[in-house]
Order: sequence, then structure tokens, then C-alpha cells
Amino acid sequence: MTNTKLKTFMFEKDNLENIKAVLENGGLILYPTDTIWGIGCDATNPEAVEKIYELKQRERNKGLIILVDSVEMMKQYVEHIHPRVDTLLLHHVRPLTLIFENARNLPKNMISPDGSIAIRLVQDDYCKNLITTLGKPLVSTSANISNEPFPANFGEISSAIIEGVDYVFKQRRYEKESKEPSVIVKAMTDGELIFLRE
Repeated sequence: MTNTKLKTFMFEKDNLENIKAVLENGGLILYPTDTIWGIGCDATNPEAVEKIYELKQRERNKGLIILVDSVEMMKQYVEHIHPRVDTLLLHHVRPLTLIFENARNLPKNMISPDGSIAIRLVQDDYCKNLITTLGKPLVSTSANISNEPFPANFGEISSAIIEGVDYVFKQRRYEKESKEPSVIVKAMTDGELIFLRE
């Protein structure tokens, strides 16, 4: 690839409407989140969710994370959000994944066996715009085969994952900075917050 072609490719943009069409048709995407690169789909589509489990070779009893664009969207998928959680979301700087009890309005294969769901209010603007365009939450799970190390950047993603999705984002492919997974907090219905990963 010539330098000119490389520069052109580096600044290509992803068309959100095209990606929306892929997601609405049950397709999988490989995309940069506010943490590490993830495999995603429409979180309300059980067939698409099943494709992710198959691609990752992931056990079905291990739940997946969903990304939302707002607290209002988050409230559609859990029975109760304690005021302490609102405060935590307002002041927490690092990306924060919250595990809520009593998930709702999601396919059975999106919800953990104990009825909980992991949700992150995404901080990346481009990712947030995609969710807003879709009007639904996105699945986000690390772009690796289960039990293999998660990729710190796009260059570490295996060809099996890249070839197994329907759309690969152009954004941020050339970033070399290593990314870390989010902080994980279990939000109990009584307002207690249990930090599982900091």
C-alpha cells in the first residue's frame, strides 16, 4: 500500500447508517469502545447474541456487557437504579461497568443465570452516537476467543475474530496505545456498591 493510499485509509470514516443496517440485520461488528476493542451486535436480538457466543467460543452461563448512550436508556433494562448509582455515574472518571440485579426487556441469552445484567454508560462520543443512531443498546465483549488475552489495540486482534464479523470499524485502527477494561461494580438494590474490578 502506498503512503497516499495509507493516509487516505487512515482518515476514512465509518457511516453510522450503514452500520445501523448491519446491526438491524443481525450482523456483528468489530468496534473501538471507550475501553478495548469489542465485538458487538444489537443487544435485543437473541440470534445476533448467539452468534457472538459462537464466535468467541464462550460459555453460555457467562453474561455479556451492554453499552447504552444515557441513563434514560439504562433504566429501560433494569428494574431499579438507586440514587447512589446516579451519583457514581456522575463523578466516576474511568469507564465504569455496573452489574444490576433483575434485568428486563432483554433476550434470555443476554441475561446472566442469576438474572443480572452488566451495563456501561459509554463515554466515547463516536460509540455513543452509534447507539443513539441504532436506538438500542449494543453488546460489548472483548475481541478475543474466550480464555485468550484481550487485545490492547486493533493490531492484537486475531484474524479469526476479524473474519468472523460483518463489519470492522475504520476508526482508531492505527492507535498503538494500550487500553484497559473498565472498572466493574455490582450495584445492589439497597444502594450498596461492590467493586469487583478496579
